[in-house]
Amino acid sequence: MPMTSNASMSALKFISLGGLHEIGKNTCVFEINDEIILLDGGLAFPTDGMHGVNIVLPDMTYLRENQHKIKGMIVTHGHEDHIGGIAFHLKQLNIPVIYGPRLAIALLRGKLEEAGVAGRTQLKSVRPREVVRIGSAFFAEFIRNTHSISDSFTIALHTPVGVVIHTGDFKVDHTPIDGEYFDFQRLAEHGEKGVLCLISDSTNAEVPGQTPSERSVYPNLDRVFSQAQGRLLVTTFASSVHRVNMILDLAKRHGRVVTVLGRSMLNVIALARNLGYIQCEDSLFEPLHVAQQLPDENVLILTTGSQGEPMAALSRITRREHRQVQIRQGDTVVFSANPIPGNTLAVTKIIDELMKQGAKVIYGREQGIHVSGHGCQEDQKLMIALTRPRFFLPAHGEHRMLVKHAETAQAMGISAANIVVIDNGDVVELTETSMQVTGKVTAGVELVDATRTGVVQDSVIKQRQELAENGIITVAATIDFAGKLVAQPEIHWMGVATSPDRSRFHRQVPQLIEQVLNDRWPDFSRSIMERQVDIDWAGLQTQIELELRRLFRRELQSNPLLVFLLQHPQESSQAQQQLAQRYTTA
Repeated sequence: MPMTSNASMSALKFISLGGLHEIGKNTCVFEINDEIILLDGGLAFPTDGMHGVNIVLPDMTYLRENQHKIKGMIVTHGHEDHIGGIAFHLKQLNIPVIYGPRLAIALLRGKLEEAGVAGRTQLKSVRPREVVRIGSAFFAEFIRNTHSISDSFTIALHTPVGVVIHTGDFKVDHTPIDGEYFDFQRLAEHGEKGVLCLISDSTNAEVPGQTPSERSVYPNLDRVFSQAQGRLLVTTFASSVHRVNMILDLAKRHGRVVTVLGRSMLNVIALARNLGYIQCEDSLFEPLHVAQQLPDENVLILTTGSQGEPMAALSRITRREHRQVQIRQGDTVVFSANPIPGNTLAVTKIIDELMKQGAKVIYGREQGIHVSGHGCQEDQKLMIALTRPRFFLPAHGEHRMLVKHAETAQAMGISAANIVVIDNGDVVELTETSMQVTGKVTAGVELVDATRTGVVQDSVIKQRQELAENGIITVAATIDFAGKLVAQPEIHWMGVATSPDRSRFHRQVPQLIEQVLNDRWPDFSRSIMERQVDIDWAGLQTQIELELRRLFRRELQSNPLLVFLLQHPQESSQAQQQLAQRYTTA
């Protein structure tokens, strides 16, 4: 893998735009000599304060400013927090080629076609130990690892300054469901030759021991299936192909037909069957209307919604909004997944509601029906021992996880001076003999709402938060060219907590507007000809808005969103009429 002599003189820059001090939106940048390659392009899910937001993406300002340098992208595996943002990025970035494992590329192809950007890049699937050249400075080697999804890779990135290994998401599973074993031999070979830097998954850095094998879940799910008397409803991550494969196998073993609810679950099963990662007969599946006619003990409903997503099938069933499925006495609902950080409350509410409706709900770590896809401390130690890196950079996790992983690396003999804990946007420069943080680029979030057509600006989110917390007040007033109110202002309220008697506000508002006009009218109007007046309507509107806000803040002890409409005499009164009709329900 030859490198040019000029390239060897430059430092390799590593920048994480997402995935540090958080869970989700994993997006990494490697840059050298005006060439950039990306590693993954994930998304995250909104917090409670992000009203109306469906998807959270990393701020891509740096890549938009440097897109002429982008030579390609590497995908490590097919989870949403690693590929879910790519379709959005392709609408604003030119990424010539994307390399990744077969399953991830198949999932990604569907996402790009749905978003209408399939023609914006080339998708190329790779095999274990395959090496691809990207630009003139990078060679990416794909090394099989084990994770909670099939077809997952660790990346050995050959660069002019040395080999950098990015683990991707991993756990050490010695008995993988699909028989695809972790390629420890290749990692050890790199460790023997010399690894410049290891960038490693930190998700379970606080957890001692080893992560159990995926196979350990099978007997516990088998026990739950055997004890269920009525219908079984099972939810898990749609992309957990190994788990889905187990569930389908157990359904067949226990004589249950399977109905699948949720588009993502349907898509993943179809793709995984086509690629051979799930093997079952077509006769195992039945459409919902057929399954509804069968005895309850012969039915399994496999559904999305393990994380309490509002629009997922299980959530709609719980809210009694699903047109065909309702919970009834005797149902058993199985959560074969633990809530990720931020989703615990939503999942707990669903579990409570399911129980209220008469279902038996199986959930929780003590049931043994879920294991993590991320390695614990002993798995992380093995990765460090095999690769023996000079420098270490913990990634993929919240702050405490990164710090704990750094401590583990020190315990494994890596000098504290050769370890950095960074934040999104930090620029790390690597040479053959050094690693240091040398700067920072723009990093943050870009929010996408239900339309998925554009980014929601911060000002919009702020307005939504104000609406949710304090409601909205709309005031419409008509002022003539003499600086007088033409009629009583129209005032409409929505979501504002006030005393039962709002009549005093209907007295105070016109009084306040008249006071502003009496005191400040000369500041906003001047005569320019005998019969013409030049009026700064915008300035007047701003002044009245300011005084109205002070009034409402003082009287209501809150900050409702204020919309003030200032109209001139020649304007039709239709605007006020439409406004009144719009808020008649307030």
